[in-house]
Amino acid sequence: MLQAIGLTSTPRRDLPPIVDDLTFEARPGCVTALLGEPGSGKTTALRLMLELEPGRGVTYFRGRPLHRVPQPGREVGVLLGDVPGNPARTVRNQLRMLCAAAGVPASRADTMLEVVGIAGLRDHRLGSLSRAMERRFALAAALLADPCTLLLDEPAAELSSRERTWLYGLLRGHASLGGAVLFTTDDAREAARGADRVVSIEAGRLVADQDAADFARTRLRPRVAVRTPHAARLADVLGREARAARRAVEIVAESGTRLSVYGSNCAEVGEAAFRNGVLVHQLADETGDAGGAGEATAAARPVPQARTEAGTEARAAEARSGDIRAQARIDARAETRAEAGQQVAPEARTTASGGPGSPELPFATRADGWSGGETGRCPSPAPDDVPDGRPGLPVSAVRRVGGPLRPLRYELHRVFGTATPWLTAAVVIAVSALTAVLLARTGAAPRDRMLAAWPAFLPLPPAAIGAGLLGALAFGEEYRYPALAAARGTVPRRLGLLAAKLGVCSALALLIGTLALVGDTCAVGLVFGAAPLRAPAQWIIPAASWAGLLAGCAWAGVLASAVFRSTAAGLAAVLAVPVAVVPLVRKVLAEPSAYPADGMVARLRGVSAAHWPPEADRFVLGALRMMTQPVGTALVLSLIVLLCAYGFTGLRSRVRW
Repeated sequence: MLQAIGLTSTPRRDLPPIVDDLTFEARPGCVTALLGEPGSGKTTALRLMLELEPGRGVTYFRGRPLHRVPQPGREVGVLLGDVPGNPARTVRNQLRMLCAAAGVPASRADTMLEVVGIAGLRDHRLGSLSRAMERRFALAAALLADPCTLLLDEPAAELSSRERTWLYGLLRGHASLGGAVLFTTDDAREAARGADRVVSIEAGRLVADQDAADFARTRLRPRVAVRTPHAARLADVLGREARAARRAVEIVAESGTRLSVYGSNCAEVGEAAFRNGVLVHQLADETGDAGGAGEATAAARPVPQARTEAGTEARAAEARSGDIRAQARIDARAETRAEAGQQVAPEARTTASGGPGSPELPFATRADGWSGGETGRCPSPAPDDVPDGRPGLPVSAVRRVGGPLRPLRYELHRVFGTATPWLTAAVVIAVSALTAVLLARTGAAPRDRMLAAWPAFLPLPPAAIGAGLLGALAFGEEYRYPALAAARGTVPRRLGLLAAKLGVCSALALLIGTLALVGDTCAVGLVFGAAPLRAPAQWIIPAASWAGLLAGCAWAGVLASAVFRSTAAGLAAVLAVPVAVVPLVRKVLAEPSAYPADGMVARLRGVSAAHWPPEADRFVLGALRMMTQPVGTALVLSLIVLLCAYGFTGLRSRVRW
């Protein structure tokens, strides 16, 4: 049960709110259409329900607001706007990443691709999909976690009649198993055909809440579409004969050659045209929009194609073939579950009509997960299964993959789903090797700077810039190609997601830095021999400094992109450390200290809970010396500031009063 109560958007300057005190409900087991003209507030209403837009009111998903649901992805599946995801990522990789975010097995991605009928496109890039295939992929993403509720914004926009038939079959299959479906549309005929209940809004306010049959009777009415080069003459003829027979007939001239006749039928119009010698090019029965409050007549509506007997037979044959293909997919999934020791509940094979002899819906996606039971409602868990002891949370038969590795699994899928890390590493190694050879040829840089490919005029070495870029992409890509909810996120414990990103990015940074050092050493040795590569007397402290620089740049990129929600801002923050922060730190450190800091290591050993041996004092002292260097101090200060900013901007949205 979805209950929206008093939804009101935040009004803009001297303008009324887009959504004003909107209250309605979407019941389980039925498809609900939110009907309204473009600009009436349908999308804003959905965003208010999902708490993605500021405003007043509350939406209950089976008795709980969304921020009180521990796993939102298992409660509601969402389709808003275009398909989220990097266009360079493949269909299968994107779904596997979303599986990790939702906490379901990665094999669920292949299952859903089969359910929506695009298993053959699993290796295609998202940017190469057509509009219809994008919709199928988006619905597969919305159904990944087996949610109880579906919220879809204009799902049938720009789709052909065949694709719309498929879409409504999928939505009815989900609802027939106890789910609640809410979709928006601006076409009254589509709302009557695809929904069981129609909620009409105008200017953000509720106009009507009706069953589909009542809506069709009050809002839609049959008409005869006539196309003739003598439209004015035929309209006059039909009007005279209607007055003579005392029949209520309404004739609407839609264009120069088209008429819409209400209150008559094709036989009467055709006979009247034949008797009066009027040439007719088209004559068809249609369903027209009678208009709502403040609407124009049906003339402004697009006219569907005439329904012919041949077209009806073709659609019936197509539906039968689709049922056969879908039945094969359902049987294959049932065999797979039987091998895994699972059983399919008989209620999960519920049909659209509910009869035992009806063909099974080809897109009843919940057949391989959750059974609606005899009552046709989402099952509620036992009190012991609810984390906080309150009933109402959904129980899904889809196996959960949780624990602390869930954010890490998501981050690994995100990183290696595209070729960006490999391209970045290749460019960094090539530029670093070339720079190292040039520095070795001039002999103006020390050995450490030569091997790090860090000339004096560069703010950072190429490896550090590459590490910062990968860190900036960690959060920047999510805001550019969103995979998680903007305000809340599908992965629970946002701090756990941050820790996974910091860990993965630092590991990639260290790997790129190691490969760059090896490449620089090989390039210099190949060109100049072993002369520039003298064995260092102390290699631990330079190696630790190098690792700290790379990890610090990666972390700065992650935190800055999370705070500013931009990859460019994250990379700019990384470059700002040596350009702006280091000179400031040098100016502060240039002043002499009033008190010496001798004996700091011994004092740290005294206050530390873990007592380290005296031999480790030199390593602690080396770490402190690295942190007191201008670059190290600037990095530490920048990371502290960015972490505090992330805590303020990224975590405050979780606070609910």
